[in-house]
Amino acid sequence: MTETSQDSNNHISPDIKANFSSVIEPLFSEHYLKSCYPGLIFYQGKRKMLQINVRAKDLPTLLQAKPSDKNDPDSGKNRPEVKGHAKEIKDYVIERAKDNKSWVLGTITANVDEQHIEIHELGRGICIVVIPNEIKLDITDGQHRKSAIQELILSNESYLVSSDQFAITLILEGDHRQCQTDFRDMAQTKQLDNSLLLSFGEFEGRVGITKNLIERVRMFQEKTNKIGRNAPTKQRLIYTTNFIARFVSCIFADEPNNDLQGLDVEKLSEALAECLNNFFSECADTKDVSETKHEKLTVSQVAAFKEYSLLGVSVGLEVLGRLLHLTYDQDRNYFDVHKVSELAQLDWSRKNNLWENNVIRRSSNSDTKAYEVVNKPTPILDAVQTVKSTLGWM
Repeated sequence: MTETSQDSNNHISPDIKANFSSVIEPLFSEHYLKSCYPGLIFYQGKRKMLQINVRAKDLPTLLQAKPSDKNDPDSGKNRPEVKGHAKEIKDYVIERAKDNKSWVLGTITANVDEQHIEIHELGRGICIVVIPNEIKLDITDGQHRKSAIQELILSNESYLVSSDQFAITLILEGDHRQCQTDFRDMAQTKQLDNSLLLSFGEFEGRVGITKNLIERVRMFQEKTNKIGRNAPTKQRLIYTTNFIARFVSCIFADEPNNDLQGLDVEKLSEALAECLNNFFSECADTKDVSETKHEKLTVSQVAAFKEYSLLGVSVGLEVLGRLLHLTYDQDRNYFDVHKVSELAQLDWSRKNNLWENNVIRRSSNSDTKAYEVVNKPTPILDAVQTVKSTLGWM
């Protein structure tokens, strides 16, 4: 029989296990009609806290969200749910679970008055936590996760999470105002940028292709901000991971938010990297920047490129992506070399009349620049149509 890592790390003698069981089993037996969990006691911020793990089916009855109502923040202990966010979490769990892939949800934080529960301390921070049936834990952080799991456990797909457990951090706090303060303090966490989420995404679909392109396409190598939403010119960065991911989706799906799941990442990456290296080397706007390594680029070069060329901003990449989509033969995984060359021969500078009145508009404010870049779906599609007409691709 193969020894698991759990077996090899478990050096507790049977006698110790038996003694431990003899201590805790009576407590579970005594409180079998209540919610009873092993727990850990710890202290933080001058308060006593507990960590317990709860079965998925217990969450709907054990936890309750008390969001603020209407215009009265004092009416609840957390913010109202953001519409659609719980569904996003539920869909994430369903998709991963059905594909037999790993998934994870963060710890839920809740408040409860210590007087309303029983804590049987066993020493060294180990305890048994007993929660009477009439007591609800007030969510301080994690109401969307709770709602997602609740919807899932009450659905026909409950089997996907029926064996899973979820961590709950209990702040032993009964004061309503302090509970609100706890929520406020936890809610100050900065929202993660899309580029960071993509950079840490699983190596498949458009995430995998994007990561490959950043390494293989000279125009993107070390010129892409992998963790932020902006590309600081002073750091000689031109693109972000999010820009390139949207670009990739446009190329293979003709829309910017397709995850491209189920596609052969390596096969598509190889064909697209070759296509883009040829395009950026042939295009007059990008040739110098593409062929120059990051450490040899100057801040002024990067600034000039981003200000001069449409390909230095995300809207330009999206236009190019949708046009490259028209050159791609999916059956042969091949980009039409002649058509790609035609695109490279275009004048991609912002001053070109080709982009006027679609993604480039004359500014109505005389105190600012003479023109402005418009990053909206309709102008982008209008620009694509204009190029198709100009090149006779209609």
